[in-house]
Amino acid sequence: MASIIRSSTRLREAGVGFVDAPVSGGSEGAQKGSLTIMVGGSEEDVTRARPLLEAVGSSITHMGPVGAGQTTKAVNQVILSGVYLGVAEGMVLAMKSGLDPEQVATALAGGAAGSWVLQNRSGRMIANEYPLGFRIALHLKDLGIALEQARAVGAALPVSAMAAQIEAGLVARGHGDDDNSALARAIREWSGL
Repeated sequence: MASIIRSSTRLREAGVGFVDAPVSGGSEGAQKGSLTIMVGGSEEDVTRARPLLEAVGSSITHMGPVGAGQTTKAVNQVILSGVYLGVAEGMVLAMKSGLDPEQVATALAGGAAGSWVLQNRSGRMIANEYPLGFRIALHLKDLGIALEQARAVGAALPVSAMAAQIEAGLVARGHGDDDNSALARAIREWSGL
């Protein structure tokens, strides 16, 4: 985060505006131009950048000063790490219990457990196939940013730390280009699937 702020300060001193604008929505959102964009920067710079952001995003939220976009993206990745792990564990429990995991995912989609991950990634977890959506290696990088921010502000992120360890193991075994739903690969293996 500090490097973003230092860069923006140097650019501002040179008369150049700067926004940090990380995105969420995966490769599907990028292809459709429907990314969610979390923007940090001055009101003036965000207003000037908005037409460019609208070309790739359908939800653009000004989060605050430079760095606020990146911090919001870190929060996004923290939440996703828990959701991916939860869906992976749930699908494995369903399979190990003799249930039809696709039927379980359908049954749960409309309830409190319903989520984008359940609806869009549980099938990959069930099939144990992880074509590219959002690379697990990139999520690991983002979790590193989140964990660094957590240390800086004194926040405890035990689920994210565990997800980062699992992801690091998957990357080390050559699965860094798999979709982030490949977290299920580890849960499946530990469960004998």
